[in-house]
Amino acid sequence: MTNQKKIVIATSNEHKLKEILEILAGIEFEIHSLKDFPGIGEIAETGNSFRENAFIKASTVFRHTNLLTLADDSGLEVDALNGAPGIYSARFSGRERDYAANNTKLLRELKNVPEEKRGAQFRCVVAIVEHGVKEFAEGIVRGRIITELRGERGFGYDPLFIPDGFNKTYAELGEEVKNQISHRAKAFRAAKAILQEILF
Repeated sequence: MTNQKKIVIATSNEHKLKEILEILAGIEFEIHSLKDFPGIGEIAETGNSFRENAFIKASTVFRHTNLLTLADDSGLEVDALNGAPGIYSARFSGRERDYAANNTKLLRELKNVPEEKRGAQFRCVVAIVEHGVKEFAEGIVRGRIITELRGERGFGYDPLFIPDGFNKTYAELGEEVKNQISHRAKAFRAAKAILQEILF
């Protein structure tokens, strides 16, 4: 369709983009990612919350492309750490997206925390921005942090997080199950409902 609505997903992460496209399946639109707009460059996430960071990314991309834009920000919030690492989840160890170092630091921070106090949640906030449009969708999954890495699939904190109602980590459950129950899945399903109103 030549008159399809164009949408930009504000990510250059192929893994994340694939996951999002699976969730948004069924909506007729022409999809783009940040790889289609290399001139935008790195977007500084200077907000104090997932919501602010998602909006910064979405509004920045919209200004550059003039196209309906979706951007998300997500991370892990650990009860015993007063919500940390939160918006700093990707760089918890001080090195951006060093998953091994981040997990090592998390285990060290929780070393003396008993199992009953190791509650945590993954949170994802999606911002949707277009002319006259500023909408947000959120997804949260509660669970707990275990004491050792388990599972080979997934990424980030997945080998340490067991969602409520399961006895396996995200990394053991695999993408098919995770993509049904995850915080990002919940947030983008809610975003899909908003998109359907906008597009149709």
